Amino acid sequence: MGNRTLLLLVLVLFSELVATVCGYEYEGRQKERKSEQRTQGEKWFLLRQLHNVVKTDAGSMRMVKGGYRAGSFLHSPMHIGFISMEPNSLFIPQYLDSDLVLFVHHGEARAGHIYRDELAERSLKQGDVYTIPAGSAFYLENRNENQRLRIICSIDITSESMGWNAFQSFFIGGGVHPASILAGFDHTTLSTALNVSTAELKTFLTSQTSGPIVHLSSSHYSNIWSKFLAQEPHQKLAYLKRIVNFGEESNPKEEKSTWSLRKFLFTLLNREDVVERVNHKAPSTYNLYNRNPDFENNYGWSKALDESDYSPLKLSGNGVYLVNLTSGSMMAPHVNPRAIEYGVVLKGTGRIEIVYPNGTLAMNARVREGDVFWVPRYFPFCQIASANGPFEFFGFTTSARRNHPQFLVGQNSLMQSLTGPEFAAAFGIGEKRLNRIVNAQSEQIILPSSSPDSPMKMNMGFY
Repeated sequence: MGNRTLLLLVLVLFSELVATVCGYEYEGRQKERKSEQRTQGEKWFLLRQLHNVVKTDAGSMRMVKGGYRAGSFLHSPMHIGFISMEPNSLFIPQYLDSDLVLFVHHGEARAGHIYRDELAERSLKQGDVYTIPAGSAFYLENRNENQRLRIICSIDITSESMGWNAFQSFFIGGGVHPASILAGFDHTTLSTALNVSTAELKTFLTSQTSGPIVHLSSSHYSNIWSKFLAQEPHQKLAYLKRIVNFGEESNPKEEKSTWSLRKFLFTLLNREDVVERVNHKAPSTYNLYNRNPDFENNYGWSKALDESDYSPLKLSGNGVYLVNLTSGSMMAPHVNPRAIEYGVVLKGTGRIEIVYPNGTLAMNARVREGDVFWVPRYFPFCQIASANGPFEFFGFTTSARRNHPQFLVGQNSLMQSLTGPEFAAAFGIGEKRLNRIVNAQSEQIILPSSSPDSPMKMNMGFY
């Protein structure tokens, strides 16, 4: 009996040892799996790969790409672009196969584009939002002599785009670099269409070598742009009307030296009735900084702009928002039932937490100025400011309609709306205990947080 008892004891101890080891191995695998999941989540939801779209001495355009994720159901249908322009520079006329929503982060700009067959020009200042539809010829100018211009823009990846992972610029102005779309036509055909000699056409199409963003104070080509941009809109259109009617008040020498966007755009439009109708129908800008907060408490504020506030957003189908959190506070966990959300960190540091539909943590990432993140529709998420200062982020949504985010916790949240025996049963607790938990938070939307945050790691910048 003694040996049997001893053997039984050894077997029990061995079984417990095996169970303990297996438990440790299981927990280790679970931790590894969660760590891998969070790492994968950062790769999906943080858009940190900046790509140069345009880069010249006068400025640059950089972009983080959306698109489909290989082997995943996740789809990010928007690129985020960062335009930086040196003082006294021009982003030469072009049109895109994607809608643009522009937000002036720093500086002042002059935007000109074709709106309903008219040349519309708008002055943009810091905080302004402006839209440019796909296919609308436009240019951007930084007239300031001492200040760099910085613009954040959304670039929709539409079904009509050239590809899901790119957008395409069609440069109207151009030369050797970039090539104008005019250069693709047979020169005999084009010289006939424009009613100029092939020699003059060749000079016209090969003078520009400075790239898509040019200094307005340097080359002869740039000086032509400067003269054009210096005129008032009605003067530009009046001049266009005169020169399109060849022979009326025309000077061959002057006409030869002033070949530029003026003649080309008006030739394309082939309109003689637009001179008296300048700008008054084109949309105005909307300044997000001047807007009163839609929600505000001691822990921060938020602003959201939709088509009911700014009708041009209806054409692009996008919304715009701006959030400022005080140090240590958080935007309560919530869900966007109508739109995918993109965010760009403008100031400070913080964390972004995103949850998968199965209730596991998809991402808990530290972010700082210059980081771009996106959150799929329906995915729960929250933003938390670090303890060392305010946290401000700006962004776009993929719906121009009012978003109506559903907050999961806090006053006036889904948890309070769903309280009752059914909800308590879903958690396996009593109704009184559920009510005590649900009502413990007295704040709503933006909440205080006592959790400390560690210093952020260095990361890429905007422009």
